[in-house]
Amino acid sequence: MTEDKASSGNLNIKTIAILGGTGDLGGGLARRWSRAGFDIIIGSRTEDKAVSAATELLNEFPGLSVSGANNLNAAQKADLVVLTVPFAHQISTLENVQSALSGKVLIDVTVPLKPPKVGTVQLPEQGSAAQMAQTLLGESVQVVSAFQNVSAQHLNEDHPIACDVLVTGNKKDARDQVIALVEAAGLKGWHAGPLANSAAAEAMTSVLISINRHHKINGAGIVISGEPKI
Repeated sequence: MTEDKASSGNLNIKTIAILGGTGDLGGGLARRWSRAGFDIIIGSRTEDKAVSAATELLNEFPGLSVSGANNLNAAQKADLVVLTVPFAHQISTLENVQSALSGKVLIDVTVPLKPPKVGTVQLPEQGSAAQMAQTLLGESVQVVSAFQNVSAQHLNEDHPIACDVLVTGNKKDARDQVIALVEAAGLKGWHAGPLANSAAAEAMTSVLISINRHHKINGAGIVISGEPKI
């Protein structure tokens, strides 16, 4: 991972809010994006918990731009927002920050896991968690689904990750922004179609959990074969 300021074509994102950033997945993304040069705001339901997570990261890597805030304040200050909370808290968190999301891209990392059968695919009636988010937020917010199939353990370690990221969303320009952020995190992103296709990535998480358990793998992922002709 480099610590140079990130830049990519039309990517005009400086500040990223990670709601639920005190968890393993959100923390891993904060770790990678902050070291890539982005200003990171770790969001949590309680500001103290978010500040503590930011301080821990800064203690490890002094000089980065990382701060903590409650979820609403984090979303208000950000150019782009990432949702990394458990499925049970997805809708309540979005309802709390909805006023701060208008005109922004929201990366929804939610997977509809329902304990104890997290290794079984259990998609919601609406099709996917990402589609639930888009329905709630309306067309003023561009929801993009990504990062469901990447192990949080790998994101929190300093090594290359052999896992590609499926990026789905209804607007290509929004997907382009997210793919640039995927690459800034040290991964390869793929345009995987409209938001309805997020169901495949969300379902794949349960499949990967089952593979991990059966074959005793720490963080199995997916890799897309073939070379793009662009």
